[in-house]
Amino acid sequence: MVNRIVTGAHYGLRDWLVQRVTAVVMAIYSAVVVVFLLLQPEFGYDTWAGLFSGNPMRTFSMLFLLSLFYHAWIGMRDIVMDYIKPASIRLTIHVLVILALVLYVIWSVQILWGL
Repeated sequence: MVNRIVTGAHYGLRDWLVQRVTAVVMAIYSAVVVVFLLLQPEFGYDTWAGLFSGNPMRTFSMLFLLSLFYHAWIGMRDIVMDYIKPASIRLTIHVLVILALVLYVIWSVQILWGL
């Protein structure tokens, strides 16, 4: 009988590709924000509020944040899988990271759409 400890690991091309795609999304968003800021003759609260007043920028910001959170999940999961050997501690850390990331998503929606 094989004693297999299930810990949720599923390495492969999908996770590698997701990490690359989310990194590209975050890089494009960062470049757009930097270019926007550099093109402003004066920068203040009104400029910043104006940037985020429209739905396209809010949506792009939410896409950036979701990419960031998913990118972080894959990275944290891989680190925990590589360095934490006891399954109970590994599962606890996974659950805590997932809960934190879900809370960050909820908080992001509240911030971007004022809900």
